[in-house]
Amino acid sequence: MKRIIVDFKKLTPEILSLLVEKYPDGYDDDHVVVFKNAQNEIVEAVEVRTSDTIYLVKVSSRLVNSMSSFDMDDYDSDEVNEPIVDLPDRNEED
Repeated sequence: MKRIIVDFKKLTPEILSLLVEKYPDGYDDDHVVVFKNAQNEIVEAVEVRTSDTIYLVKVSSRLVNSMSSFDMDDYDSDEVNEPIVDLPDRNEED
């Protein structure tokens, strides 16, 4: 299974949809995963999974705002269901 760290700036509609589905009322401290990245910096993220990938989405106030304002009606179904491509692998971060 692939593991990918995703920053807010690189969220796709599909990942955002998964987040909203998993955390419809938002996430709290119990949902946050804390780890050190390759640069030995502490990172906080929430996890969502697809059948073949675990996404760790970095926590930020902008993520909270995006989740609260996300509306599936803003995207056509093809855009949300298209495969996620061109995301950096786990060791490639900003």
